Amino acid sequence: MHFLDFLVLFGTLGFIVGYGVWKTKGNRNIEGYLLGDKSMKWGTIGLSVMATQASAITFISTPGQGYESGMGFVQNYFGLPIALIIVAFVFIPLYYKLNVYTAYEFLEKRFDQKTRLLGAFLFMVQRGLAAGITIYAPAIILSTILVWDLSWTILLVGILVIIYTVSGGTKAVSLTQKYQMAVILIGMVMAFFYILDYLSPFVSFTGALEIAGRLNKLNAVDFSLNFETRYTVWSGVLGGLFLALSYFGTDQSQVQRYLGGKNTTESKMGLMFNAILKIPMQFFILLTGVLIYVFYVFYQPPVHFNNASLETVKGAGKTIELNQIKSDHDDLIEKRKQSALDYRDALKKGDGNIQQVGDELIENAAAVDSKRDEMKTLISSVDGAIKTKDSDYVFLTFILNYLPHGLIGLLIAVIFSAAMSSTSSEINALASTTVVDFYKNIINTKASDKNYLNASKWLTVLWGGLAIAFAFMAHLSENLIEMVNILGSIFYGNILGIFLVAFFVKHVKGNAVFIAAIVSQITIFLLFLFTDIGYLWFNVIGCVMTILLSMLLQSMLKKQ
Repeated sequence: MHFLDFLVLFGTLGFIVGYGVWKTKGNRNIEGYLLGDKSMKWGTIGLSVMATQASAITFISTPGQGYESGMGFVQNYFGLPIALIIVAFVFIPLYYKLNVYTAYEFLEKRFDQKTRLLGAFLFMVQRGLAAGITIYAPAIILSTILVWDLSWTILLVGILVIIYTVSGGTKAVSLTQKYQMAVILIGMVMAFFYILDYLSPFVSFTGALEIAGRLNKLNAVDFSLNFETRYTVWSGVLGGLFLALSYFGTDQSQVQRYLGGKNTTESKMGLMFNAILKIPMQFFILLTGVLIYVFYVFYQPPVHFNNASLETVKGAGKTIELNQIKSDHDDLIEKRKQSALDYRDALKKGDGNIQQVGDELIENAAAVDSKRDEMKTLISSVDGAIKTKDSDYVFLTFILNYLPHGLIGLLIAVIFSAAMSSTSSEINALASTTVVDFYKNIINTKASDKNYLNASKWLTVLWGGLAIAFAFMAHLSENLIEMVNILGSIFYGNILGIFLVAFFVKHVKGNAVFIAAIVSQITIFLLFLFTDIGYLWFNVIGCVMTILLSMLLQSMLKKQ
């Protein structure tokens, strides 16, 4: 990176942190610290909700997902708008009516203390681990690409987040997220248009889409009913609905964003903002990844995007094998490029051999993929512990090699900003849950408001430190954006089931739902470990099982 890139990077991060500390200094009570004095308007809420969900993993991993698998991942979000409407008109009015700090307070009012603590505990386990992944995911990739020390990269993100979150609480998180989202959106749009500019000597935008479509990168919907297919319309609408309903309705990192609204109208409008824009945003990011794939049809791509893995192969004395695969790969890239140009020309002329030329393009693209797989096999033979999936490195490789200085710094700032926005929301919510549901509820029930405020700040530091520690211990095996959703899906369906019973199944009491939730959670763990069911279905299974089992147990307990 150039000096200008470092100037833009640290200038952007410094402004965001400094602004957050300055604008929110002087919180003197627990309501101001945890709920921002309930003063936030819908625009701030909407951007804060979006920034909380759109972590650095979104902007590193999603383009790589588009590059590798096409647009199908967008189906993951098909249930989200429906979920946000339900949360806005069912959950929000109830939370405001009960005047709660956390979603889990409601569970004690409806059931009992142990059910409240169970819901809070499940949230803390899932979100605590996710906070570590949120820091580790961008850190491991940035450290590899930029040749930075991993430890310092993790510490940079973690410490910056702790500074302004401890200083200003929820309001600091929400205010800084506005500017973080602005940086993120500007950076992504600029990268998108640079890709189009690079492609313009070869194909137009529509021509690039034609090539991507021929190579099966634009298949955004799959109506198959195979439960082992990871992304389909049905898993997105049903599984995605349950995942989003639990995330936005019961996850304190999101609930805390809209509980800080001036009133229910502002909070509802903030969620509707996300209901309208979330799918288009994810579609745009995936499309950016697809266009990077087309870009590398015309420009020379590396045989493997994680250069550190290639260096390991060299260090193991496999240079001859490495160079042979590279040479074969380069030859195949030229063939793929020529077949893409032939396909472009055939489309322009309307030739009758479009089908034949298109088939040649598919055949040559498959040969390139096969050679990349051969490289992954070589990497695994050298060190089986190395993760050969390199899609998370695709977007950053493009940024560093093809964008101008200054913009590189801005896009690296995008990734750091996204990491900071998600992590700040998570540790803020974890501290709130710990203070309200455990410390204030069972440890120190009669302390002063100042005592609870100080406890909130110290617990924010503690959870920030634990998130950094989890980041150091993290070991990723999946595509990062998928891993976060997998982790959520293991817990969210169960938590959502508890809340839906609380809202709608009035005759079920605390003991029944408590036992049902524990049995359901164990079942989901077993399904995750021993079956190939697509993870989005865990949200449906966990939720439905908790509801039905709690009703069955309640009827049995009533008879006894």
